[in-house]
Formats: sequence, C-alpha cells, structure tokens
Amino acid sequence: MADLTSNERNALAAIAKLEDPVRLREMIKNARRHNSAAVEAAAFERLCFVQPEATPGTVEHDVWQSIHALEELLREERGRTVRLSRTRQKISRDGEAKTVSDLTLKPSPSQGFHDLVERGLPELTFEAVVLRHPRTFDAEVQQAAIKRFKAAGLDPNHFTPDTQEPTHG
Repeated sequence: MADLTSNERNALAAIAKLEDPVRLREMIKNARRHNSAAVEAAAFERLCFVQPEATPGTVEHDVWQSIHALEELLREERGRTVRLSRTRQKISRDGEAKTVSDLTLKPSPSQGFHDLVERGLPELTFEAVVLRHPRTFDAEVQQAAIKRFKAAGLDPNHFTPDTQEPTHG
C-alpha cells in the first residue's frame, strides 16, 4: 500500500464503504482509465461482495458472489448483460449447495471454472466455495475440488478456511 498515490488510498477507503453496484462499476471504469490496478481490483472485489443478498460468510453468499463475479466479467467483455441462466435455474430447483456439488463432481470443469482461473480469480470458483465450507460438502465433493485445482496447477490449500486471505469486504 506504500506505493499508492493519495488519490488511490482515498479511493480504496471509499470503496470499502460502498454498497452501490452502479457506483462501484464507475470506480472500476475510473481505475482502468487511470491505470490503477489496486483500485480496480478492490472495486471489483467489493462489487462481487455486495451484490449477493445472502449473509456474508455463508455458502449461499459465496455461491452468489461467484455467479455475480463471472456475470460481471462477461458483461464487461461482451458489452451487454450476461446471466448464467442454467446455473441460476439449477439453483432455483436444487439450491446452492447441491448445484455446487453437482458441478464440482462433473468429470470436466465448467466453463465458469476456466473463465475465473484464466482471469486470475480461482478463489471465486465453486471449487473454492467447496473448500471454504468443508462442513457443507462431503468428502467426495471436496476431493473433486482438490483434484480440479491440482489439475489446473493451483494449490488447493490456498482455498481452505485456515489459509484464506482477508478480503476488502
């Protein structure tokens, strides 16, 4: 944080308090225009954190944080609103935990897994949700998540509750 300008420090302080997705998207655009990766990352993380309606720290919040993050990235790339309709429908039918379990147990990673890992956001994958909530997911699902991270060249221990880095939210 020592290398940040006073404007960046002020922006980070403001972001930490913001709850408005529209304002956070503006902060992301401004950060890009000013080439401030730290502010852009903080605003994106906060945007993903404030969008879910579920209680922070719950499986439900983490699942919706992942969905909103991927939708936001795709919206930004495609220039239009993108909804993960099939995932949303499955959650409506089966709930968050079952949806995450089913997708994690599939033989091949979802496109969302690839998209988030390629963008440097593996902590937002459903597999990371599994590892952060070991009481919710059985051993088979946890092992599938571990295997998927290892196959992607990522250390699964980075995503367990004991090793999670604090977030800006």
